[in-house]
Amino acid sequence: MIDTAGALWLACGMPSGERTGVLRIAAVADLHMRESMRGEFRPAFRKLDEHADILLLAGDLTNGGTLRETELLCAEIADLPVPVVAVLGNHDHDRRLGYRISVRLRELGVHMLDGEAITLPLNGIRLGIAGVMGGSGGFPGHPGNPEEGSVEHRARFRRGPVDAARLRASLDSLDADIGVALTHFAPVVDTLVGEPPKIYPGLGCHELAEAIDDGGAVLAVHGHAHGGTECGRTPRGVEVRNVSFSVIKAPYRVYRVTAPQ
Repeated sequence: MIDTAGALWLACGMPSGERTGVLRIAAVADLHMRESMRGEFRPAFRKLDEHADILLLAGDLTNGGTLRETELLCAEIADLPVPVVAVLGNHDHDRRLGYRISVRLRELGVHMLDGEAITLPLNGIRLGIAGVMGGSGGFPGHPGNPEEGSVEHRARFRRGPVDAARLRASLDSLDADIGVALTHFAPVVDTLVGEPPKIYPGLGCHELAEAIDDGGAVLAVHGHAHGGTECGRTPRGVEVRNVSFSVIKAPYRVYRVTAPQ
């Protein structure tokens, strides 16, 4: 069960009233770290353990994929009091330095996912997280055309279905009490509402939602759609959250997830 009301209550800094069998999952995407954002997230991140058990970062962590921006990011997330799990976004690959960004973040202890899954014991619960960047691919009613546009556009359309298959495999590999899917691109249209419909096909891929449904996740977290909507659901009812910084308008949002009894 996803306790959205409780999540908003916790994110506002109210006492948590810890309960056995409940995980508090903090998440944010699209930090787009650059010089003007220096110190934006650090004060809140340093107190994460007061409100959350883990932090998920859903891509576009840097503004243009530079190593300088990576160091700004590292200053925000170094030595945090909770585990951090992340995927990269498309802008983290702008300079083709995504691998080096991932290596640097791993040096800080961040669990970087790109087609992998990780299980962490938290609050007596085994939390499993499967992550990919994802890509374009479109949705029913918003199919797009993978044969048109720039080379980058066509590459993203090819990546969407491929990463959906990788996400499905990583979710299937989990041995956990709670499964979470972490992507940068959107799996559903619901969380794109607010963006121009003509760009929906470039913002995500419906095959990601199929993987999430088949993989038994209880929560899916993504970013990328800066003008979208926070809450949505997959066709089979899995809760989806767009945690782009510009959407949630906070350093992170917290979702309380209850382990099945």
